[in-house]
Amino acid sequence: MQDNPLKKLGMLGQSIWLDYIRRDLFAGGRLRRMIEEDGLRGMTSNPSIFEKAIVDSHDYDKDIQAMALKGKGAETIYETLSQRDVQSAADEFRPLHDRTDGEDGYVSLEVNPHLAHDTNGTVQEARRLWGALDRPNVFIKVPATAEGLPAIQQLISEGINVNVTLLFGLPRYRQVVEAYLAGIEARSIRGKAVRHVASVASFFVSRIDSLVDPLLEPILAQGGKEADLAKAVRGQVAISSAKLAYQIYKKIFGTIRYKSLMEKGARVQRLLWASTSTKNPNYSDVKYVEALIGPDTVNTAPPETLDAYRDHGKPKARLEQDVREARRVLELLPELGINIDNVTRQLEVEGVEKFIKPFDKLMETLAQRSARPLTRES
Repeated sequence: MQDNPLKKLGMLGQSIWLDYIRRDLFAGGRLRRMIEEDGLRGMTSNPSIFEKAIVDSHDYDKDIQAMALKGKGAETIYETLSQRDVQSAADEFRPLHDRTDGEDGYVSLEVNPHLAHDTNGTVQEARRLWGALDRPNVFIKVPATAEGLPAIQQLISEGINVNVTLLFGLPRYRQVVEAYLAGIEARSIRGKAVRHVASVASFFVSRIDSLVDPLLEPILAQGGKEADLAKAVRGQVAISSAKLAYQIYKKIFGTIRYKSLMEKGARVQRLLWASTSTKNPNYSDVKYVEALIGPDTVNTAPPETLDAYRDHGKPKARLEQDVREARRVLELLPELGINIDNVTRQLEVEGVEKFIKPFDKLMETLAQRSARPLTRES
């Protein structure tokens, strides 16, 4: 396993995490093997992942029935199942977390997606989930909506680890970092320790190209000079955005402001590349892993992408290559009639909806399974 490309990512300073969770990972020992053989360093989840895990398997049926017999509702059942899985995963990662002094070994659980535009509701639920999970190596996922920003700052100031999710644009990324730093500063001013407060900013990648590329198709079909520009941009906007986000990260966490906090033990808020599975079959299945390898970053990928990278990944630090070209790609968008800020706003709206729909579907499924008797298959 010494030649495993996934393990080599760690040698280049990047942590590889799994964007997936299901009970059979723990029961069969698969997660432990991935930690040992692939160098897996963490795990992320979201409502869509839990919906697939519970709906597409019978692993949870007995627990669902047992809780239903006690009169538990669908949301309570979901919270119990999801929290148990996150706790089990966190326990598997705990030795790694301790060994890396809290750098890695985290597992994420998201607040109810219906709270994406409710600051107070997000803070209350995040506090409750943090207390219920009762593990130092968990993240509470909070969306990077306008309403999520003050919640992120408040939670960080309380010492709650936050994975900032559904982050698409560079202006919003700056606001996310500001919320993190302000939260650390507020905690420090109160004389509270900041050393063990951790956070990542999850920058969603492939969805950007999935929205921009179709906008370029009519321009490409017309031919001419604009078609040449569109060709240069197609499939490059997501990676270019991520590369520029990393430049912002380096600049902010190199300031005197951060260094003064670092002296008190504060950690950087690492950039995490999310949505790294390739949606376009014409692109490489490891496109959004290969291009974004760099120090002090995280890439969370679904099992299919991890399998692909293990098979034919070519690890090399590329995150800071062609930064000037990345700037040029984003500069070309207005010439093509594309407003990247409008694109990222649309992606944020759609991202929230993509978590709400599976969450609601899961609630319906849990209600239905609660009402029926167990079968032998279950």
